[in-house]
Amino acid sequence: MTTETTEADMQPDAVRKVTDEDPGPSRADRFSALAQQHGALVTLLVAMVVASLSFDTFLTGDNLENMALSSAFLAVVALGMTFVIVTGGIDLSVGSLFALGGVVAAWGSQYGSAVALLLPLAVCGLIGLVNGLLIARSGLAPFIVTLAAMLGARGILLAITDEGSRTYLVDKDSFLATLGQGSLLGIGVPVWITVALFVLGAVVLRHTRFGQYVYAVGGNEDAAALMGAPVARTKIAVYAVSGLCAGLAGALNAAWLLSGVTILGTGMELEAIAAVVIGGTLLSGGFGFVSGSLVGVLLLKVIQNVINQIGSLDSAYQQVVSGAFLAVVVVAQTWLGRRRRVL
Repeated sequence: MTTETTEADMQPDAVRKVTDEDPGPSRADRFSALAQQHGALVTLLVAMVVASLSFDTFLTGDNLENMALSSAFLAVVALGMTFVIVTGGIDLSVGSLFALGGVVAAWGSQYGSAVALLLPLAVCGLIGLVNGLLIARSGLAPFIVTLAAMLGARGILLAITDEGSRTYLVDKDSFLATLGQGSLLGIGVPVWITVALFVLGAVVLRHTRFGQYVYAVGGNEDAAALMGAPVARTKIAVYAVSGLCAGLAGALNAAWLLSGVTILGTGMELEAIAAVVIGGTLLSGGFGFVSGSLVGVLLLKVIQNVINQIGSLDSAYQQVVSGAFLAVVVVAQTWLGRRRRVL
């Protein structure tokens, strides 16, 4: 019995490896990836151009400053939410933690600005840590755990304020007030703090081992564990980060308003999730970036600002438009994801 030697069998291994290599992503595949990553940015730029042509006051300094300041607090919350969603989780407690952080900061301001800043970080960070421990160690669903934390944090908030009847004020001459109402180069200090946090978040998520673990856990938790990634510790860490960000955002908001307002934060968790998803982060986990979340926040605020400038529309329409836009983004992400897998 004879065997035939083909031309491929006679090729050197190095040549055979080159010829067997995948030709790389197609043009359609690259376009799908770019659309998924930068679609929100393009939409934001288009929305700003249309708004500036439609309303003379849109590009004024005062209007842009107000949008930047109002975006800063939600953006800090969305930053922490990005880490959670990239791991495939969800955090419904951030709205209540935001309100709790503001009230605790205002209460602590009577003992100095250091206490006013550190106390909400400690309280909200601890609640986030407990969320992470229950999710990672006990295997409980993130939705249930963070929902319980949302209710619990709101209860603590009501207990501190005598069911909302007491409002704690921040001294306008304190350092905390300067953080909230001060400006640098004509831009509010909270905006600068938000930019710095996003730069730090981008570096951590894209250029550190911890960031690699976050992506690995979100992409395939079992595979990440087999590769030696500390899955449980990564989950605990991202929920702690989310709690810290929510507490810091609440403290900055209290410094801006010079008081701890108990009714704030309702529905903020949904806004943060919407901003993160609109920015290109997949709800299923494993893909996302903090810059996209910032773009998502800005896009939501532009929509809100345009509706306010129309004047004849109720503010509730902003939620309708945001919800419709979120639905479109999720459908587009699903379609692009399937297209990339097929190609």
